[in-house]
Amino acid sequence: MKKYIYILLLAAVPFMTLSAKTDKQVVVLTCDLHCQGCCDKVMKNIAWEKGVKDIQCDLKTKTVKVTYDADKTDVPTLLKAFEKIGKPAKVKEETQKAQEAPKEAETDANTGASTAY
Repeated sequence: MKKYIYILLLAAVPFMTLSAKTDKQVVVLTCDLHCQGCCDKVMKNIAWEKGVKDIQCDLKTKTVKVTYDADKTDVPTLLKAFEKIGKPAKVKEETQKAQEAPKEAETDANTGASTAY
């Protein structure tokens, strides 16, 4: 009996790894962080939001870098979560421009042909 359970578990492992793929996105937000306590508050509360995978606070630049699963949450939802804890945030301008700008196809310097596939 143990042999059959072991074989069944081994057969299920490839399917578990295939379903684990997520669409991770990163957003950099500016937030009014005064002290380490503010960073701790953000880290503690935002980490529990659905879809959040990682948070990094930078007190010097007053920015918060959030890595999240785009299938489970989005930027407006994250901004609402920041407002809920009393730390309103905005998307950093450089991040917003990078997300809005369409990716330009690279060209070969010698021939001028597009290298995008």
